[in-house]
Amino acid sequence: MKIVFFGTPDFAAICLQKLINNEYNIVSVVTVPDKQKGRGQKKSFSPVKEIALHSNIPILQPENLKDELFISQLKSIEFNIGVVVAFRILPKEVYSIPHLGMFNLHGSLLPKYRGAAPIQWALINGEKETGLTTFLLQEKVDVGNIILQEKISIDEDDNFESLHDKMASVGSELIIKTLDMISKGDVSVQVQDNSKASSAPKITKEICKIRWDSSAESIHNLIRGLSPNPAAYTLIEEKAFKIFKSSLTDNLSDSKPGTIELKNQKIYVNTADKKIILEEVQLEGKKRIKAEDFIRGFRFKTKSFST
Repeated sequence: MKIVFFGTPDFAAICLQKLINNEYNIVSVVTVPDKQKGRGQKKSFSPVKEIALHSNIPILQPENLKDELFISQLKSIEFNIGVVVAFRILPKEVYSIPHLGMFNLHGSLLPKYRGAAPIQWALINGEKETGLTTFLLQEKVDVGNIILQEKISIDEDDNFESLHDKMASVGSELIIKTLDMISKGDVSVQVQDNSKASSAPKITKEICKIRWDSSAESIHNLIRGLSPNPAAYTLIEEKAFKIFKSSLTDNLSDSKPGTIELKNQKIYVNTADKKIILEEVQLEGKKRIKAEDFIRGFRFKTKSFST
């Protein structure tokens, strides 16, 4: 079975490496064009391209997925199936090429959390469980018929980084199971129930800003869902103040939301209901450090974060 793999970030790269390690026949990789980064404008490759280069797999990097040259290149490969992980929306001209079709690995139990950031939103919304889905591509995003699903529990101390890594590991195994089923012609699909759908839109800077007049639990979950990148943030003395880790308390808030209290080398912040403890932070222009170390080197001129 000749496979073309479509993907870009670390999540996709982990899955690609798993397929290579298991000796699947990856005949080409499709990923985003290179970017110029830094002062020297050096070329930056996607994580998926790095894996493909190391394994000597041919790479396609189209600017436009409907480009006639790109589509003709894909057709000339004569591949059987396409595997898509964390990539752009594919047009019908592309996903209809292989005779066995294309399937996508999505980081949720579809139809929940359709969209660009399913892992983040599961954490932000305080879910106790999430999962992964392989589904056949259709014209609309994340609505194709489901092939396989696998549930994953979300631990209390999980953040985006830890949950991402767990899901990438489980997801790569789910891709292998799906490929094996398709190769044997042993696939039965399930239509998604659109009435149970929810969205997981792209994470924006506005979403990352903490609103201290929210509940302590919702703020804590926002911090978890965005850590370590892009990170939830607030403002202190007109500077961005990122928060990577927090913990909840049973102490009721007794001051205006956003009010800071320093006690026993800890940073407490009042919210709409209870006080929350900040554990790992980063002031704009500085390094990420433990909150207790931050207290030693910084003097708060104001006593509250902006709400």
